[in-house]
Amino acid sequence: MYKFINGGVTAPQGFTAQGVVASIKPSNTTKRDLALIYCDSLCNAAAVFTKNLVKSDTITVTKNHLADGKAQAIIVNSGNANTCNADGIEKAEKMCEIASDALGVKSGDVIVASTGVIGEVLPIEPIINGVEMMKGTLSKDGGTNAAEAIMTTDTVKKEMAMTMTLGGKTVTIGGIAKGSGMIHINMGTMLSFVTTDAAVSSEMLEEALREAVEDSYNMVSVDGDTSTNDTLAIMASGKAGNAEITEKNNDYRTFVQGLTEAFRMLAKKLAADGEGASKLLVCKVSGAKTKDDAVKISKSVICSSLLKAAMFGADANWGRVLCAIGYSGADVDVKKVDVSFNSAKGTIDVCKNGAGIPFSEEKAKEILLENEINIIVGLGDGDSYAEAYGCDLTYDYVKINGDYRT
Repeated sequence: MYKFINGGVTAPQGFTAQGVVASIKPSNTTKRDLALIYCDSLCNAAAVFTKNLVKSDTITVTKNHLADGKAQAIIVNSGNANTCNADGIEKAEKMCEIASDALGVKSGDVIVASTGVIGEVLPIEPIINGVEMMKGTLSKDGGTNAAEAIMTTDTVKKEMAMTMTLGGKTVTIGGIAKGSGMIHINMGTMLSFVTTDAAVSSEMLEEALREAVEDSYNMVSVDGDTSTNDTLAIMASGKAGNAEITEKNNDYRTFVQGLTEAFRMLAKKLAADGEGASKLLVCKVSGAKTKDDAVKISKSVICSSLLKAAMFGADANWGRVLCAIGYSGADVDVKKVDVSFNSAKGTIDVCKNGAGIPFSEEKAKEILLENEINIIVGLGDGDSYAEAYGCDLTYDYVKINGDYRT
């Protein structure tokens, strides 16, 4: 039903993008830090945002601009969060005006986002110059430059593209994301910008976005900190030619499933590239009484600092999994819990019915030395399932965040 393809945010019909070195931080002379994403027609659009009460003023501006459910362009910078600044609204609106003038769209149809250091005044001159550099250069190939431009402490770009069939028409979804630290569950997301050529009404697009987020981005945690700038925005050009989705019919459900898979791919990329991380951790919980219980347990496990440290050390300390289950708040019979560790090197059972069983420490270490680890939890209480995404906790996390601002 869904096929992942090469590409990113420019894969769907109608979209182009670019990213440049604008030197928003004066010391930056090599890293792209300003991006534009554009559609050649007005799109239906929607977004979700951080639940942190301290928010970037870019969120306030974007919410206002999306009140009519329409957008045609996105401007985003890294290197400065434009958060907790007296002139934050003014600067965010100015960024939209700059993009508006360059692209020939209405300022109110521009989505704006920023990421970087909190509490530093955003310089506007580099943004003016950077957008001027991008004039006439937006292209289908520019999407990967845009993905690079939104990175902060990320070590790799995060982008994806996929196709599906809706109403007999091939529909494409493309996206980019950034996030390495200050990532925690139960928010909108980190920064992620998604495009599609599906025909979907603004109302159904927002509904689909909120549904897809629950089983993807809202299941990611790196360090337990919810960012002030988290924004997930989507624009739909409608150019695929499918009958517009205006109600929750079969096409809507297919679209939500595809969107969820797209977000899961980006979510895993974010978790794997957590600050200082050396391993992606996926906690897969089955046999829960309810979906809510499965979600609580999977999140609790991947958020456990003790478990994350054990995974860094390739230590099969399954007791830390049980401990995290015990304080998760889920309704669970701990005497029924089974735990296994799995990777490309195989699977090893370490706990049955809430108690330890004999296992080879050597085999366990071999499994846990891989860069993607599955923590498999069986509850035996029901038939509900959930999975959450995290990373190990390494020495480098402290090194990165010990001098992030300076």
